[in-house]
Amino acid sequence: MSGAGHAGPGLLHCYNPLVSAKNNIYLVGMPGAGKTTVGRQLARRMHRSFIDADHEIEARTGVRIPLIFDIEGEQGFRDRESKVIAELTEESNLIVATGGGAVLRPENRTALKQSGMVVYLHAAPALLFERTRLDPNRPLLQVADPMKKIEELFAQRDPLYREVADLVINCLGGSINHLVKQVERELQQRCAA
Repeated sequence: MSGAGHAGPGLLHCYNPLVSAKNNIYLVGMPGAGKTTVGRQLARRMHRSFIDADHEIEARTGVRIPLIFDIEGEQGFRDRESKVIAELTEESNLIVATGGGAVLRPENRTALKQSGMVVYLHAAPALLFERTRLDPNRPLLQVADPMKKIEELFAQRDPLYREVADLVINCLGGSINHLVKQVERELQQRCAA
């Protein structure tokens, strides 16, 4: 594992005993929503360890996600993803950026919901397309019409993100710094003891 976090100034005190026990924060959302960028900065601000679940999968396999998709298919990748999520939800004081499709499996949604605060970084398909259109490391978007694919994935996943989320943050394409501060402020308001 990439290392457990520590209690410190970023510790949230929540009324929910399951959240308090683990004190993790999970970022969910579509590819290109900013989960990794926001997560890294949020972890710095809150003095937490940050883990990107997709990067964790790559570190364990020694290959990039597109190659996992090529060799094992989406099912094989999702199996690996579920294993990593199950392990991360056993740790404490982490900020975790989940993969865009992590919410597809009910067991992942349950594990996230029961072990921390879930923040959905909601971004419109047009913004997601702009942010991901030149990224070759997004295997599901390597199709003839990536905008149409983003719209399809968004329609499928948005209800699942909302189902699992404790907090929905609308990403309007502004500065990341502003977005990070907004997430931090909302988390503190939700969890202030």
